[in-house]
Amino acid sequence: MTTECPILVGIFDGFSWIRCEGKGSFLNSPALKTFGLERIVAGETCLIVDLQACTGMDSTFMGTLAGMATRLAANKDAVLQIADASERNRHSLEDLGLDFLMEINPEHPVWLSSVESIRSALKPQAAVLGQIQQTKHVLEAHKVLSEANERNLHAFSNVVTLLESELETKQKQAEAQGEQS
Repeated sequence: MTTECPILVGIFDGFSWIRCEGKGSFLNSPALKTFGLERIVAGETCLIVDLQACTGMDSTFMGTLAGMATRLAANKDAVLQIADASERNRHSLEDLGLDFLMEINPEHPVWLSSVESIRSALKPQAAVLGQIQQTKHVLEAHKVLSEANERNLHAFSNVVTLLESELETKQKQAEAQGEQS
């Protein structure tokens, strides 16, 4: 049995906040993406992802972060900031070359003096995906990681190929079931 770790969110004056409690993974990254993209579409220029209570991140979670950072980068004044990343989480992001897409533990952020009141005002964010949508989400996250740098392209090429094949199989099965009904 897997337990989904919560994603908590909030909208504040000048920024939106996303907090991961527990492990950031393929299970909770759809909630991260849903809120993040909603805020980007709404014109948000500063997204903060709070990793203070995050015990670790899988590649799908980091690919989701990279995708949001890339979308924000389309606006030269927009930024994805990572708050309170542990040494382990910082190293994970840097190891995949994602530190050039986001500000990790910025030195003087505008929100620094309000962290505790921000965290106490957050609400749970959920996103439930079907099997095909979940596979698409994981595939997209790994494609983003692959595009981040050449080393990642090599590291994730087998994962991308496997996920593309899995997605094709699931889509064919769904089509076959639709024909039978």
